[in-house]
Amino acid sequence: MTNKRTDLPIEELNQLLEPGYMPVETGYYRLPNGDMHVRILIRMPRCKGKMVDWWFGYIRDTETYKMWHPAHRFFKWDEKWSPGHYIGATHTIEEQVGAELFKVRIKFYDPMEVFDASRFKAARVGAAVCGDAIDDKGIPHGHLIHTVRDTDYGCEMRNRFWLLNNPDDKVSLGVMTHNLEEMGNLSDFLPDLYARENPGSKS
Repeated sequence: MTNKRTDLPIEELNQLLEPGYMPVETGYYRLPNGDMHVRILIRMPRCKGKMVDWWFGYIRDTETYKMWHPAHRFFKWDEKWSPGHYIGATHTIEEQVGAELFKVRIKFYDPMEVFDASRFKAARVGAAVCGDAIDDKGIPHGHLIHTVRDTDYGCEMRNRFWLLNNPDDKVSLGVMTHNLEEMGNLSDFLPDLYARENPGSKS
């Protein structure tokens, strides 16, 4: 495997491709350099990784984005997005997290930049969604990775966030809480939406 990223813990990320779980799957803590690391585990009955990957390419506007969470306020892709294809594209979003309105630009990249994709099949990984939260100059101030492992009951999403530049603890708590809520909501409606939009597709 040839990795292009040097700003993420590649070895630790590829432990997500091993059986079982890490000691901490849901929680947040401060790293030695002052950044915050957030982890979330969400179990998603009736869903599969391919559905999650499809969803990220399916979201097209604010109306669609609000399906995900009632606190979502705004959504727009840049010109690099096309229906069903989000890798390489950037979206701008606004979300109400607690009392604060967060505006974030997320640029998505190929998971092969951080994962050994040759291990995905054996690890039952059906999707890996990778993105950087960037400022107006394209400089990252956060990273996110959603790894989806298929299970007998559906799938489980294991999310990782790195919040850079010494953020307040309450920001990490807000990210964790909001992510649990929105991915729980996604788990509820995604199977039926996927079946409706992909008639004849096997789940």
